[in-house]
This record gives sequence, structure tokens and C-alpha cells, in this order.
Amino acid sequence: MAKTGVFDADPAARAARATELKKELHRLVRIIADDEECGAEAIDQARDALLALRELRARRRSSFSLRTLACPEEYRCPISKELMRDPVIVATGQTYDRPSIQKWLKAGNRTCPQTQQVLSHTILTPNHLIRELILRWCKSRGVELSEPVHCIDEDSVTESERDRFLYLLEKMSSNISEQKEAAKELRSLTKRMPSFRALFGESPDAVTQLLSPLSERQSQNGTHLDLQEDVITTLLNLSIHDNNKKVVAEIPSVIPLLMDALRSGTIETRSNAAAALFTLSALDSNKTLIGKSGALKLLIDLLDEGHPLAMTDVASAIFNLCIIHENRGRAVRDGTVGVILDKIANRIHVDELLAILAMLSSHQRAIEEMCELEAVPCLLGVMRETSCARNKENCIAILHTICFSDRTKLKELREEENSHRTVSDLAKNGTSRAQRKANGILERLNRAINLTHTA
Repeated sequence: MAKTGVFDADPAARAARATELKKELHRLVRIIADDEECGAEAIDQARDALLALRELRARRRSSFSLRTLACPEEYRCPISKELMRDPVIVATGQTYDRPSIQKWLKAGNRTCPQTQQVLSHTILTPNHLIRELILRWCKSRGVELSEPVHCIDEDSVTESERDRFLYLLEKMSSNISEQKEAAKELRSLTKRMPSFRALFGESPDAVTQLLSPLSERQSQNGTHLDLQEDVITTLLNLSIHDNNKKVVAEIPSVIPLLMDALRSGTIETRSNAAAALFTLSALDSNKTLIGKSGALKLLIDLLDEGHPLAMTDVASAIFNLCIIHENRGRAVRDGTVGVILDKIANRIHVDELLAILAMLSSHQRAIEEMCELEAVPCLLGVMRETSCARNKENCIAILHTICFSDRTKLKELREEENSHRTVSDLAKNGTSRAQRKANGILERLNRAINLTHTA
């Protein structure tokens, strides 16, 4: 899935955006005025440009009085770099201004901008404490903080949009040429317009109609790869909408067609099928449904192939699915441990894959496989090389479980300590969790040495 950069909300960027919107508005007004038969789409686009311009001007007015003040860094949104008016907390615990993080999420991003961690859900929780502190800070300086600028309700649907939606769905039951044309337009509309994503959630039949060309052609042993790519990507786009996740996943044809796309699509189709499974798995009930389907094995196979375009989406999907314990057993049985250790040994997507491996380390068979596959030197090597605190924490957590499960691995850890003092350094300088795990290993090593001396 195409990645989108963070919305740049500094004054220069807003001015450039306003100029761009005005030019677009002039163009659309000329079309509407000169062409008596202009489509409703041009009118809707002009309306969208006007609303966007109004929002930009509201943001400019509300921020003017604060520009000359040195705002504390913790009160600034990490995305817009401006004082937050409506601070909200995301799944990772980071705080952002609501309009900025909403733009980030609606662009299709599924990670926390600050930590780059995959978000387990996209619920935004008001941060009342930070909001109150910001209000007090403004009051002490004689500045009135304006009310939050609420985003336009992008889920509202015009009659022309609804008519276009129904028309395109009808074309999905037509000949192959019209199916391809409709699928391409639906892909574009569901990417740009949340309102089109919301329309699919109103009726499961709409999703079934969207997928009907793939279901029919699958039974006829022939799928047009370009049609499959557009349909699967549309399915991904509409699954981003939180209200669609349960409806979409429970349609009987959805997961089998995503699995078929993982097996036989273009690399972009396979990547987007993995991304769709990730977004759907935000719900625990969907995690169970997807796990039982056998999709994990296909995701692991794609991870093993190691295509750069697919790696992030596949790793995200596997991580999310393995949050529930029953899927960890499935992942281990399907060979995840060996695949991940091979990638980590080659320093491929270490951050994401270490997080999955740490999660799987709660499964006894996974630990046994790590011991068989000589995971200890690989993990120690990562610890020595990386500057990432989270990676060190995940490595030491896995090593802690290994050394308490297999005493023979203590020798490798003792040799590492003698040569590099890797565990001791982490016991002093790591995160609080890393320090606890490192100290646990050191205590285990000291106990083993004392027992040897006693004997």
C-alpha cells in the first residue's frame, strides 16, 4: 500500500495549500459556468475545495495570537508542531492534535508517527490532562485558546455520490471491460473519499457486488490480474473505515479471496491483501476468524519470499494476528520462527520481526525452535549493533526466556559477558523492562557459576 507523508501544517505550507486550493476553485468554477452539462462531480469538487479553504483560514486565524509565544515542546503536536487545541491519545500512548492525527490515519497510515509502531486500533482518546495544562498555560499569558477546529464530516454522502456508487456497483456485474473501468474508479474514490468507504458499510451486499468478478473468475480458473489488484486494493481502502471492519470480515467470500490474492496476485495485490488482513484484524473477533482460515501460513510464505514492497504490510498483519494466544500456536506450527530468524540474521526488517519473535516467545515450542536454530548468537549480535532501545529490550526478553528454558544456553551468554559485557551494559542503561530481564539473566549466570565452584 502506498505510504503517505505526515501532513505539514506550518504557516508556509498552509499558504501554499491555500494558493493551490484557490487555483483549483477557479478552474472548477470556469468549468461549471461554461459547461451547462458539467457533471455533479465538478460541483462536489468545488464544494470540497471551498470547505478545505475555509478550514485553512480558520486554522490561520486561531493560531495567529500564539505565534509570537514560545510554546513548551510538550504542548506542541508532534505532527503539526503547533500548540494542540484538541489533544488525543493513540494506541501507543503518544499524544497528537486531533485534526493532525486524523489526517494521518485517513491517508491510510497504520503506524504511530512518533514511534513507528503499528497501531493495534485507531480509537482516539481525549487527553484531558494535557488539554487542561495547555488552557492554564494560555490563561497565564493572557491568550485565549480557541475551540478545536473540528474536521468536516467526511463520511457525509451527497445524492450524486450515492448514485455514482450504485452505478459503479452495477457495472461490476457487466462485461470484463466495464468491470475493470468500475473497479479502477472505485479504487480511486475509496482512497480519496471516506464517504465512499462508509457507503460500503451500509450493506454487506455492496461488498459482495464489489468482489463478484473475482468470485466468478476464480470458479472459471481465470483472473485478470489488473482487475484483481483494483478490487483487492478497494477492499483494503474500505476496510480502513472502523465501522466496516466487522461487516467486511464476516462476509463469507472476503477472507478466501484475500487468501487467493496472497497466493496468486501481483506483488502489489499480495501486499495490499496482507494490509487488508492487518486492518481487519484490529478487532479480536476478526483475529480469530482470520487465524482459523489458514491465512497465517500464506502471510508467512510471503514474509519468507522477502519482497521489499510487501515486508512491512506482512509483518504488521502477522504481529496483529499473534496478539491473541491461539494464533501464536498457529504461527509457530506454520514455521514463523525459522523465517523470522533468517530475516533477522540478514538484518532485514529487524524492528518489526523482533517484536513478533518476542511475542511468540511466550509459546514453549517457539522457544524450543529458537534453541534448535541457534537464536542466541543472532540476538546477541543484534544487541551489540543496534542503538534502538526497543530492539534491545525485545532481544533481552527473548534471551531471558531462552536461558530459563534451556540451561545449556547459559554458556553462550557467559562467553558474551566475558567478551563484550552486553548483558551488564543493558542492566545499567536499558529500559526498565530490559534492566529487569538483564538482571534476571545475570543472577542466573552467577548462580550457575557458584554451583560450579561448590561442586
